[in-house]
Amino acid sequence: MKILVTGGAGFIGSSLCIRLKAKYPEYSIIAFDNLRRRGSEINLADFKKWNIDFIHGDIRNAEDLSGVGSFDVLVEASAEPSVLAGLNSDPGYVINNNLYGSINCFNLCLKYKAKLIFLSTSRVYPIDKIEQAGYIEEETRFSFSDNQKEKGISSKGISEELDLFGPRSFYGTTKLSSELFIQEYAAFYGLSAAITRFGVIAGPRQMGKTDQGVVTLWMAKHFWKQSLQYIGYGGMGKQVRDILHIDDLVDLIDVQIHQIEKFTNKIFNAGGGIQNSVSLLEMTNICEKVTGHKINVGSDKNNRPADLRMYVTDNSKIESEIGWKPKHSIEKIFTDIYEWIKNNEDLLKNILNGK
Repeated sequence: MKILVTGGAGFIGSSLCIRLKAKYPEYSIIAFDNLRRRGSEINLADFKKWNIDFIHGDIRNAEDLSGVGSFDVLVEASAEPSVLAGLNSDPGYVINNNLYGSINCFNLCLKYKAKLIFLSTSRVYPIDKIEQAGYIEEETRFSFSDNQKEKGISSKGISEELDLFGPRSFYGTTKLSSELFIQEYAAFYGLSAAITRFGVIAGPRQMGKTDQGVVTLWMAKHFWKQSLQYIGYGGMGKQVRDILHIDDLVDLIDVQIHQIEKFTNKIFNAGGGIQNSVSLLEMTNICEKVTGHKINVGSDKNNRPADLRMYVTDNSKIESEIGWKPKHSIEKIFTDIYEWIKNNEDLLKNILNGK
């Protein structure tokens, strides 16, 4: 089998390429990336070590993709992942990359009759519906209450039944638009595709920043004893996300590659779930325990644009229909990131803002 991974030198892409090559050494794995994100270039040495082909190109340029040649499966992991993209800058880049670039990938799949694995996002769900949901304020976190007005929200989190009407960020809108185009390609051109709405993903190889990769950022700041801030919602650090270990994501994509018929004409949420949910305050406590370092954490009560008080993935549908569920605990996620930083300290210290 020949598998093309767009965004192949990114966090998800590089992890996927290496894990698949390790499990299926007879497969041909191609990582396609424009190396725009700082730190992605360090993965090239690992690609060479694992005999993974690398092509430097941009999905926005159909000519770059045309040089790839035929393949069996395309995993589209090349998105601009920042929720703030287009809100604090010209929205042209996120639209061109996440929508028009993705459409170039869909057309390439048609050309070679290849399967498509599309990594969508929980950010397709409207901000206002989640922000207006009933919640409980606990000692260290916010939680969804059992009494909700909106279908698709419960104490277990957000399910696929939540209504999609309303603004969600340029990032979320481009991913939702791509989902809709995939459905058109599937209906009228016979494209075989799997669409998954992933929540927060974390683990080794992630070059963490404030707007994307916050788990790695939190651990890195503790590792190098630098300061952090709780931003928004009173500045208490009670906002919550569920976290999915990168290895659990790779396991799901492995199933999609080999049994895509289970995912045809369906859309699933996939995240860490309520058992792997954590607040910023709780993240601080975990990082202190793992690193042995206590750092200064400031407070800014002002909310950021498009932020959410909490998001937790309700995995009920994918668990019942596919049998997939996350295997790695929240503690395992943080420990694995710590070990990765510790073992690659010199390589990562400038990229992750360490001194």
